[in-house]
Amino acid sequence: MRFLPLLLANLRRKKIRTVLTIGSFVVALFLFGLLGAVRAGFRQGVDIAGADRLIVIGRTGVIQPLPLAYMERIRRLPGVKDVVHSTWFGGVYQDPKNFFSQFAILPEDWRRMYPEFRVPDDEWAAFAADRQGVVVGAKLAQRFGWKLGDHLPLRAPTYFGGGSWDFNVRAIYRGSRPQDDENQLWLQHRYLYEKAPPYGRGIVGWYVVRVADPGAALAVARAIDQEFANSASETRTQTESAFAAAFMKQMGNIEFLIMAIGSVVFFTLLLVTGNTMAIAVRERTNELAVMKAVGYSDGFVLGLVLAESMVIAAVGGAIGLFFARGMAEQDITGGILPMYLSGATLAAGAAVAVATGLLAGLLPAVSAMRLSVVDALRRV
Repeated sequence: MRFLPLLLANLRRKKIRTVLTIGSFVVALFLFGLLGAVRAGFRQGVDIAGADRLIVIGRTGVIQPLPLAYMERIRRLPGVKDVVHSTWFGGVYQDPKNFFSQFAILPEDWRRMYPEFRVPDDEWAAFAADRQGVVVGAKLAQRFGWKLGDHLPLRAPTYFGGGSWDFNVRAIYRGSRPQDDENQLWLQHRYLYEKAPPYGRGIVGWYVVRVADPGAALAVARAIDQEFANSASETRTQTESAFAAAFMKQMGNIEFLIMAIGSVVFFTLLLVTGNTMAIAVRERTNELAVMKAVGYSDGFVLGLVLAESMVIAAVGGAIGLFFARGMAEQDITGGILPMYLSGATLAAGAAVAVATGLLAGLLPAVSAMRLSVVDALRRV
C-alpha cells in the first residue's frame, strides 16, 4: 500500500474531527496574519523611513508651528542637501469619520524629497499649475471613488477659518514599495496661505531635511537645534525613523501585545492539535500493530503520523493566511492604519503552522513508533 493513499484514508476516517482541527489552524493563522498586518501598519513609518532624511518639529511637539523663515536658515547649515516644509491641514470630507492624512506642500520641492511616491509627469504638471489642485494616493482614490478631474470639497478646520474649500483632483500617486502609504492627500501650500486667516500665514507645520551624508545625520540634527536654541520657536530634530518610532510608541507597546496574543493562541493550538493526534493514534493502535506485523518499519509509522499532523497544519495554515491577506487588503480601519501583509510575514506564518503541526504530532508519532506489536495484538 502506498504512503499517500494511506495518509488520505486516515484523514478521512473522522471527517468532522479533521475539519474542526483544520479549522483551528485556519482561525489561528488568520489571527496571526491579521496581527502581522496591524504590526506592519504601525511600523510602516519606521520601515520605510529614509536614512538621509530628518524631521524638524517644534520643541514642544508637532502641534507647535515653526516660522517659514527657518527654511533658508536650515538650508545654509553645513551638511544640509535639501529642505522642504509641510503643514497638516485636517479638513473633513463629507463626514468626520472619513479621516485621512492631508498635507500642504510646495510642488516644486515635495517630489524631489520623496521620489518613492510616483506620479506621472503630466499629472504632476497639472497639479503644479492649479493652485486648487490636489494629489491623492491610489488607495485613497479607490476608497472614495475619486478620479482625475473630480471636484473635491473639504470643510476646513476652525484654526484655518472653517468653511468649505474647493479642490480639484489633478494627480494620483502610487508608492514604489508595498508598504508605502497611499492614503494621503497633498494640497498646494500657496492655496493654504491664500485661504487661511492672517495668523496662519508665515508659519509651517514641520520641515523635512535631506542630509548629504547619512552618517552625519545626528550631527546635522544637533546643528539645526543649536541654530534655533533660545529662540521663540525652538526645534527638535530627529531622523525620520526615530520620529516614526516615537509616534508609534505613543500607541503603546503594540509589538509586545501582538506577541503575547500570538503566543497564547499557538500554545492553545499546540495542546488542541496534540490531543487530537493522540486520540487518533490511540484509536488506530490495532491497525498500527498489524502494519508493523506485516513488515512496515517503525520509521514508516512515525512518518505516517507526523505527515498526518503536518498536512492538517499546512492546509489550515494556508487557508488562514489566505483569508488574512484578503482582509489586510481591505480598508477596515477607514484609512487610519495602512495595513499590509508582507511576504516575510506570510513565510513566518507558514513556518509557524508547519512547526506547530510537527510538535503536536511528535509525541503521538513517537508513541506509535514504540508500540509493541505483541501487546497491541492482545487487544484484537
